[in-house]
Amino acid sequence: MEMFFQVSIITTVLHRQPPSTTMVKPFFLFFLLIICLLSSTPESRRPPPFPRKPSRLLKTQNNLVQLKYTYETRYFDQTFDHFSFNDLPKFQQRYLINSNHWVGPNRLGPIFLYCGNEGDIEWFAVNTGFVWELAPRFGAMVVFPEHRYYGESMPYGSQKEAYKNASTLAYLTAEQALADYAVLITDLKRNLSAEASPVILFGGSYGGMLAAWMRLKYPHIAIGALASSAPILQFEDIVPLDTFYDIVSSDFKRESRSCF
Repeated sequence: MEMFFQVSIITTVLHRQPPSTTMVKPFFLFFLLIICLLSSTPESRRPPPFPRKPSRLLKTQNNLVQLKYTYETRYFDQTFDHFSFNDLPKFQQRYLINSNHWVGPNRLGPIFLYCGNEGDIEWFAVNTGFVWELAPRFGAMVVFPEHRYYGESMPYGSQKEAYKNASTLAYLTAEQALADYAVLITDLKRNLSAEASPVILFGGSYGGMLAAWMRLKYPHIAIGALASSAPILQFEDIVPLDTFYDIVSSDFKRESRSCF
């Protein structure tokens, strides 16, 4: 539990820095969280080793092999609109879960929650090896919830209906997605009698933005977040709009002037 306490302290201290340090907060947070997560814990507090299941290897068309992670697919009856009193029908939110290495609620086993991006959650699950590698070491449960309006987590019953017009797409927002994850993890912990188990958020790119924002918006849900390659400050009032295109153009220019 010392590691998780350190993560909480770090995020709290960074949040209280003067406004002049705003731009560097995410970088400090990113590196300090890695240090906490990877730092060795005393042997007396480390969860006992669990036998790993044999890894399954898949041969691709190029005769390469890749690790296939195992998980159980579940569905959660999710609230459609978290911020109004409209009596709207719920939708089935898909999430992937693996508790093979979880030490359980009695030992305050942590929960690693990956904040799903704008796509099928299974793709992100098999391309986020860092989370899977950490889980056995910390005796953690791994949860991959799917972002609303993507994959199988489709309101209105189908993508055609959900993407029909501005009215149906109005509920596709980061705020709604964060609330989805907060409600899902709260319900899951309650069902497992694991209310005291700490939650660490993970995410990359847009998923990393969600992880950082969820840590800020729902600090009672998660004690830390690791946001990888996450442009959490990429807004017009903070960063110039052409920053991304300048970087991409520079990459092209280094390779070929004609391509640029």
